[in-house]
Amino acid sequence: MEKQIKFRGTRLNYVVKGDGPAVVLLHGFLEDHSIWNGFTGRLSEQYKILAIDLPGFGNSNVFSENHSMQAMAEAVACAMAEEKIDQCIMVGHSMGGYVTLAFADQYPAKLKGFVLFHSQAEADDADGKINRDKAIDIVKKNHKAFITSFIPLLFAEENVKQFKDEITDLQKISSGTSPEGIVAALAGMRDRKDSCEPLKQVDIPVFFIIGKRDSRMSLAKIMPQLELPKNCEALILDGVGHMGFIEAKELTYKALEHFIERNH
Repeated sequence: MEKQIKFRGTRLNYVVKGDGPAVVLLHGFLEDHSIWNGFTGRLSEQYKILAIDLPGFGNSNVFSENHSMQAMAEAVACAMAEEKIDQCIMVGHSMGGYVTLAFADQYPAKLKGFVLFHSQAEADDADGKINRDKAIDIVKKNHKAFITSFIPLLFAEENVKQFKDEITDLQKISSGTSPEGIVAALAGMRDRKDSCEPLKQVDIPVFFIIGKRDSRMSLAKIMPQLELPKNCEALILDGVGHMGFIEAKELTYKALEHFIERNH
Protein backbone atom coordinates (compact mmCIF):
# COMPACT_ATOMS: atom_id res chain seq x y z
CA MET A 1 0.00 0.00 0.00
CA GLU A 2 1.32 3.45 -0.98
CA LYS A 3 0.97 6.14 1.68
CA GLN A 4 1.91 9.78 2.22
CA ILE A 5 2.70 11.70 5.39
CA LYS A 6 3.91 15.23 6.07
CA PHE A 7 7.62 15.83 6.64
CA ARG A 8 8.87 19.37 7.20
CA GLY A 9 5.69 20.66 5.61
CA THR A 10 6.05 18.57 2.44
CA ARG A 11 4.88 15.17 1.21
CA LEU A 12 6.85 12.03 2.09
CA ASN A 13 5.79 8.98 0.10
CA TYR A 14 6.37 5.34 0.95
CA VAL A 15 5.08 1.83 0.38
CA VAL A 16 4.35 -0.61 3.19
CA LYS A 17 3.63 -4.29 2.61
CA GLY A 18 3.41 -7.46 4.70
CA ASP A 19 3.48 -8.23 8.42
CA GLY A 20 6.15 -9.35 10.86
CA PRO A 21 9.56 -8.00 11.84
CA ALA A 22 10.34 -4.80 9.92
CA VAL A 23 12.76 -4.30 7.04
CA VAL A 24 13.28 -0.75 5.75
CA LEU A 25 14.54 -0.33 2.18
CA LEU A 26 16.21 2.92 1.07
CA HIS A 27 16.94 3.62 -2.58
CA GLY A 28 19.93 5.43 -4.03
CA PHE A 29 20.51 8.63 -5.99
CA LEU A 30 18.18 9.12 -9.01
CA GLU A 31 16.03 6.18 -7.87
CA ASP A 32 12.79 5.68 -5.96
CA HIS A 33 11.18 2.94 -3.88
CA SER A 34 10.33 0.92 -7.01
CA ILE A 35 13.92 -0.29 -7.41
CA TRP A 36 13.11 -2.78 -4.66
CA ASN A 37 10.02 -4.21 -6.39
CA GLY A 38 11.85 -7.41 -7.22
CA PHE A 39 12.58 -7.95 -3.52
CA THR A 40 9.57 -6.54 -1.66
CA GLY A 41 7.04 -9.10 -2.89
CA ARG A 42 9.12 -12.03 -1.68
CA LEU A 43 10.35 -10.44 1.57
CA SER A 44 6.83 -9.30 2.50
CA GLU A 45 5.76 -12.94 2.85
CA GLN A 46 7.64 -12.99 6.17
CA TYR A 47 8.36 -9.35 7.03
CA LYS A 48 6.79 -5.94 7.17
CA ILE A 49 8.52 -4.04 4.35
CA LEU A 50 8.76 -0.26 4.35
CA ALA A 51 10.20 1.16 1.11
CA ILE A 52 10.54 4.95 1.18
CA ASP A 53 10.83 7.59 -1.54
CA LEU A 54 13.56 9.71 -0.01
CA PRO A 55 12.87 13.47 -0.12
CA GLY A 56 13.08 14.87 -3.65
CA PHE A 57 12.66 11.47 -5.34
CA GLY A 58 9.66 9.49 -6.50
CA ASN A 59 6.49 11.00 -5.06
CA SER A 60 8.26 12.70 -2.15
CA ASN A 61 8.73 16.47 -2.27
CA VAL A 62 11.79 18.67 -2.00
CA PHE A 63 11.93 20.45 1.38
CA SER A 64 15.27 22.31 1.13
CA GLU A 65 18.07 23.33 -1.22
CA ASN A 66 20.30 20.87 0.62
CA HIS A 67 18.94 17.48 1.70
CA SER A 68 21.44 16.45 4.36
CA MET A 69 21.80 12.76 5.13
CA GLN A 70 20.74 13.56 8.71
CA ALA A 71 17.52 15.19 7.51
CA MET A 72 16.78 12.25 5.23
CA ALA A 73 17.36 9.92 8.18
CA GLU A 74 14.84 12.01 10.13
CA ALA A 75 12.34 11.49 7.29
CA VAL A 76 12.89 7.73 7.53
CA ALA A 77 12.31 7.88 11.30
CA CYS A 78 9.03 9.75 10.70
CA ALA A 79 7.77 7.06 8.32
CA MET A 80 8.77 4.36 10.80
CA ALA A 81 6.94 6.15 13.60
CA GLU A 82 3.83 6.47 11.42
CA GLU A 83 3.92 2.71 10.82
CA LYS A 84 4.66 1.99 14.51
CA ILE A 85 8.01 0.37 13.68
CA ASP A 86 10.23 0.43 16.77
CA GLN A 87 13.12 -1.58 15.33
CA CYS A 88 14.14 -2.76 11.88
CA ILE A 89 16.87 -4.05 9.67
CA MET A 90 17.71 -1.27 7.22
CA VAL A 91 19.02 -1.75 3.70
CA GLY A 92 20.47 1.26 1.90
CA HIS A 93 21.59 1.34 -1.71
CA SER A 94 24.33 3.90 -2.51
CA MET A 95 22.99 7.26 -1.23
CA GLY A 96 20.50 5.21 0.78
CA GLY A 97 23.52 3.69 2.52
CA TYR A 98 24.68 7.18 3.50
CA VAL A 99 21.23 7.79 4.95
CA THR A 100 21.42 4.44 6.75
CA LEU A 101 24.72 5.43 8.37
CA ALA A 102 23.24 8.78 9.44
CA PHE A 103 20.25 6.90 10.84
CA ALA A 104 22.52 4.50 12.75
CA ASP A 105 24.28 7.50 14.29
CA GLN A 106 21.06 9.31 15.25
CA TYR A 107 18.75 6.40 16.15
CA PRO A 108 20.96 3.43 17.11
CA ALA A 109 18.28 1.77 19.26
CA LYS A 110 15.96 1.51 16.25
CA LEU A 111 18.28 -0.81 14.30
CA LYS A 112 18.91 -4.53 14.67
CA GLY A 113 21.35 -4.56 11.76
CA PHE A 114 21.95 -2.80 8.46
CA VAL A 115 23.15 -3.40 4.93
CA LEU A 116 25.36 -1.05 2.92
CA PHE A 117 24.40 -2.06 -0.61
CA HIS A 118 27.08 -0.57 -2.86
CA SER A 119 27.74 2.13 -0.27
CA GLN A 120 30.50 3.18 2.12
CA ALA A 121 31.29 5.31 5.17
CA GLU A 122 33.86 7.90 4.08
CA ALA A 123 32.93 11.51 3.39
CA ASP A 124 33.68 13.04 0.00
CA ASP A 125 37.29 14.13 -0.34
CA ALA A 126 38.24 17.45 -1.97
CA ASP A 127 38.04 16.01 -5.50
CA GLY A 128 34.72 14.36 -4.69
CA LYS A 129 33.26 17.67 -3.52
CA ILE A 130 34.45 19.37 -6.71
CA ASN A 131 32.82 16.64 -8.79
CA ARG A 132 29.53 17.07 -6.90
CA ASP A 133 29.61 20.81 -7.64
CA LYS A 134 30.31 20.10 -11.32
CA ALA A 135 27.36 17.71 -11.38
CA ILE A 136 25.15 20.38 -9.79
CA ASP A 137 26.12 22.83 -12.55
CA ILE A 138 25.31 20.25 -15.23
CA VAL A 139 21.94 19.43 -13.65
CA LYS A 140 20.97 23.09 -13.50
CA LYS A 141 21.70 23.43 -17.24
CA ASN A 142 20.14 20.16 -18.48
CA HIS A 143 19.03 17.62 -15.89
CA LYS A 144 17.51 15.23 -18.48
CA ALA A 145 20.84 14.90 -20.28
CA PHE A 146 22.56 14.33 -16.93
CA ILE A 147 20.17 11.49 -16.09
CA THR A 148 20.48 9.85 -19.51
CA SER A 149 24.28 9.76 -19.36
CA PHE A 150 24.56 8.91 -15.64
CA ILE A 151 22.47 5.74 -15.41
CA PRO A 152 24.48 3.44 -17.76
CA LEU A 153 27.66 4.29 -15.82
CA LEU A 154 26.19 2.56 -12.77
CA PHE A 155 26.50 -0.83 -14.46
CA ALA A 156 29.62 -2.84 -15.16
CA GLU A 157 30.61 -1.97 -18.73
CA GLU A 158 30.13 -5.55 -19.89
CA ASN A 159 26.57 -5.58 -18.48
CA VAL A 160 25.22 -2.46 -20.20
CA LYS A 161 23.99 -4.28 -23.30
CA GLN A 162 22.48 -7.17 -21.32
CA PHE A 163 20.49 -4.83 -19.08
CA LYS A 164 19.54 -2.20 -21.66
CA ASP A 165 15.82 -2.56 -20.87
CA GLU A 166 16.45 -2.10 -17.15
CA ILE A 167 18.63 0.93 -17.89
CA THR A 168 15.83 2.44 -19.98
CA ASP A 169 13.38 1.82 -17.12
CA LEU A 170 15.71 3.51 -14.63
CA GLN A 171 16.11 6.49 -16.96
CA LYS A 172 12.32 6.80 -17.14
CA ILE A 173 12.03 6.67 -13.34
CA SER A 174 14.79 9.25 -12.95
CA SER A 175 13.36 11.58 -15.58
CA GLY A 176 10.48 12.37 -13.22
CA THR A 177 12.92 13.76 -10.64
CA SER A 178 13.01 17.55 -10.53
CA PRO A 179 16.31 19.42 -10.97
CA GLU A 180 15.76 20.80 -7.46
CA GLY A 181 15.53 17.28 -6.01
CA ILE A 182 18.68 16.16 -7.79
CA VAL A 183 20.62 19.24 -6.70
CA ALA A 184 19.44 18.94 -3.09
CA ALA A 185 20.67 15.32 -2.95
CA LEU A 186 24.00 16.15 -4.58
CA ALA A 187 24.54 18.96 -2.07
CA GLY A 188 23.63 16.68 0.83
CA MET A 189 26.05 13.98 -0.33
CA ARG A 190 28.79 16.56 -0.90
CA ASP A 191 28.44 17.89 2.64
CA ARG A 192 27.88 14.61 4.48
CA LYS A 193 30.11 13.91 7.45
CA ASP A 194 32.52 11.01 7.63
CA SER A 195 30.88 7.95 9.20
CA CYS A 196 33.95 5.76 9.74
CA GLU A 197 34.21 6.50 13.46
CA PRO A 198 30.49 5.90 14.13
CA LEU A 199 30.78 2.67 12.12
CA LYS A 200 33.39 1.47 14.64
CA GLN A 201 30.96 2.03 17.48
CA VAL A 202 27.94 0.09 16.23
CA ASP A 203 27.16 -3.08 18.17
CA ILE A 204 24.81 -4.55 15.57
CA PRO A 205 25.59 -6.65 12.48
CA VAL A 206 26.70 -4.78 9.37
CA PHE A 207 26.65 -6.30 5.88
CA PHE A 208 28.48 -4.80 2.90
CA ILE A 209 27.48 -5.78 -0.64
CA ILE A 210 30.24 -4.77 -3.05
CA GLY A 211 30.63 -4.96 -6.84
CA LYS A 212 34.12 -5.62 -8.16
CA ARG A 213 33.28 -3.55 -11.26
CA ASP A 214 31.64 -0.68 -9.37
CA SER A 215 32.95 2.61 -10.78
CA ARG A 216 31.10 4.64 -8.10
CA MET A 217 32.18 2.75 -4.96
CA SER A 218 35.47 1.02 -5.63
CA LEU A 219 36.41 -2.23 -3.95
CA ALA A 220 39.75 -0.68 -2.93
CA LYS A 221 37.97 2.13 -1.07
CA ILE A 222 35.53 -0.13 0.76
CA MET A 223 37.79 -3.02 1.76
CA PRO A 224 39.51 -1.21 4.66
CA GLN A 225 36.08 -0.30 6.05
CA LEU A 226 35.23 -3.97 6.56
CA GLU A 227 37.54 -3.91 9.58
CA LEU A 228 35.63 -1.09 11.29
CA PRO A 229 32.40 -2.67 12.61
CA LYS A 230 32.56 -5.15 15.49
CA ASN A 231 30.29 -7.55 13.59
CA CYS A 232 30.75 -7.35 9.83
CA GLU A 233 30.31 -9.53 6.79
CA ALA A 234 30.61 -8.85 3.09
CA LEU A 235 29.49 -10.19 -0.27
CA ILE A 236 31.90 -9.29 -3.05
CA LEU A 237 30.36 -9.74 -6.49
CA ASP A 238 32.43 -10.53 -9.57
CA GLY A 239 31.34 -8.90 -12.83
CA VAL A 240 28.96 -6.53 -11.04
CA GLY A 241 28.95 -2.74 -10.96
CA HIS A 242 26.82 -0.48 -8.75
CA MET A 243 23.47 -2.19 -9.34
CA GLY A 244 23.72 -5.63 -7.80
CA PHE A 245 19.96 -5.90 -7.25
CA ILE A 246 19.72 -5.94 -11.07
CA GLU A 247 23.11 -7.28 -12.19
CA ALA A 248 23.05 -10.18 -9.70
CA LYS A 249 19.42 -10.16 -8.58
CA GLU A 250 19.03 -13.69 -7.24
CA LEU A 251 22.39 -13.78 -5.50
CA THR A 252 21.88 -10.45 -3.76
CA TYR A 253 18.30 -11.33 -2.81
CA LYS A 254 19.38 -14.59 -1.19
CA ALA A 255 22.20 -12.82 0.65
CA LEU A 256 19.81 -10.19 2.00
CA GLU A 257 17.25 -12.84 2.95
CA HIS A 258 19.81 -14.84 4.92
CA PHE A 259 21.17 -11.73 6.67
CA ILE A 260 17.64 -10.70 7.70
CA GLU A 261 16.77 -14.24 8.87
CA ARG A 262 19.87 -14.45 11.06
CA ASN A 263 19.56 -11.03 12.64
CA HIS A 264 15.85 -10.35 13.12
